[in-house]
Amino acid sequence: MIQIDDKLISEDVFSEEFVCNLSKCKGACCVEGDIGAPLEKEEAKILEDIYEKIKPFLTKEGIKAIEEQGTWVVDPSDGDFVTPMVENRECVYVTYDEKGITKCGIEKAYEAGVIDWQKPISCHLYPIRAQKYSTFEALNYHEWHICSDACTLGKELEVPVYRFLKTPLIRKYGEAFYQQLSEAAEEWKKEFGK
Repeated sequence: MIQIDDKLISEDVFSEEFVCNLSKCKGACCVEGDIGAPLEKEEAKILEDIYEKIKPFLTKEGIKAIEEQGTWVVDPSDGDFVTPMVENRECVYVTYDEKGITKCGIEKAYEAGVIDWQKPISCHLYPIRAQKYSTFEALNYHEWHICSDACTLGKELEVPVYRFLKTPLIRKYGEAFYQQLSEAAEEWKKEFGK
């Protein structure tokens, strides 16, 4: 683990390589799994506030599920806030393009200039999972079989996880943190030869 301020970063963030390959996986991370996307407390409130603006970008099934469950729910296993799901399958905010690739309805509204919030940070940071503890925050690489094509493409392009996630890491933690992370990655690379 590498420590920067109150954050502990798994060395996998430096050693693993990753570039989303949507043409292969079709955005399965928005559909697979047993719960919706993790949300920070403030994000649950944001979803309530922007729902009417993003509603035109969502599917009929997603809208129906939101109107039945709400814009967010509590995961019964740990009490965390998460996005609701459509019939325990995809996230309620998922849409599909003409090729069957998932797109985020929230992000589509953002790209259209309707809202100024891109999407939940847990989605933007994936495959990094951030977990807050009482005195520190852990940033771990999450390995999931549905992302094997992203790992293959990342290796081909030689893009480590932290570099692939530059934009969301800066969005969440700021430029100074990302600069320190990049420097730590370079030191790590010199020491371990990757």
